Amino acid sequence: MRERYQEDNSGQMIFGTRAVLEAVKSGKEFERLFVQQGLSNPLLRELKVALQEAGIHYQYVPQAKLQRLTSQNHQGVIAYLSTIEYHTIADVLANVFSEGKVPLFIILDRITDTRNLGAIARTADGAGAHALIIPSRGSAMITADAMKTSAGALSFIPVCREDNLKETIDFLKDSGLRIISCTEKTPQLLKDVDFREPCAIIMGSEENGVSGEYIKRSTDLARIPMHGNIASYNVSVAAGMVLYEVLRQRG
Repeated sequence: MRERYQEDNSGQMIFGTRAVLEAVKSGKEFERLFVQQGLSNPLLRELKVALQEAGIHYQYVPQAKLQRLTSQNHQGVIAYLSTIEYHTIADVLANVFSEGKVPLFIILDRITDTRNLGAIARTADGAGAHALIIPSRGSAMITADAMKTSAGALSFIPVCREDNLKETIDFLKDSGLRIISCTEKTPQLLKDVDFREPCAIIMGSEENGVSGEYIKRSTDLARIPMHGNIASYNVSVAAGMVLYEVLRQRG
């Protein structure tokens, strides 16, 4: 069966059990992979084994969701191929230390808007951040829209997609980094936090902010001052403010 691809504003879609299986075997990276609920056949079982061996996550979804994604014969399997190569946080951190630099990472907690993701990547790259860290679930896909909004920055700044952000945060703390959550739930202002040391900054969703479990693991909390009537800033704008403060302190 010939592999079938389709371009849409979510990136490059590949569908059909055999096509996805061949992509897995060839080492492709995936943004998302959906499998129809209740479906079972020998080829699909082979695909699931290959996915497990490759450590690729997939999500069971109803047939109706797959039909909304494409009207073509998807055979119960649809995937989106990644537009970038992901990095591991351990490798990036080791490289930063080996180059004698002061680590600066941005952790994105439940940022689901692709354009916000792209805008944050653009600012982070301009500010000299060493990597973006995103969760493997509950995060925006790195799509053509994200790449465009980032002005190409997502092709340069390393992106680490982690299965467990709690473990990642603990790893960074054990490696000597300060974990700084940006939240309104603190009296401590942004300017009063020391960003000159190695640090990872957590930016949360506009709706819910930084997750409580990550706040508990944080070394510091930082609040951006507000004097108007609006309760919060756009997260990409807030990230720009925070990174400017980092640059100001680091000179």
